[in-house]
Amino acid sequence: MADYTATVTVRLKSGVLDPEAETTQQALERLGFELADLRSTDRFEIDLDAESADAAADRADEMAERLLANPTIHDYEVAVTER
Repeated sequence: MADYTATVTVRLKSGVLDPEAETTQQALERLGFELADLRSTDRFEIDLDAESADAAADRADEMAERLLANPTIHDYEVAVTER
């Protein structure tokens, strides 16, 4: 077994309202920053032991499907690195 860190990034699907990002974008624009768009994301870093990076990614994917993301409104991606 090896130690891995799985990073799960969860974001709203295109077309789903993102009031947090909208408010933040407006505030940044008031401060003089020019933006084309802004999206908010949630990032989860999960330390786990697994037989391989693929096994760690599979476990993190299952966590995302079952709890971390709502597949109706969220897209997510999983990246795994060895610790």
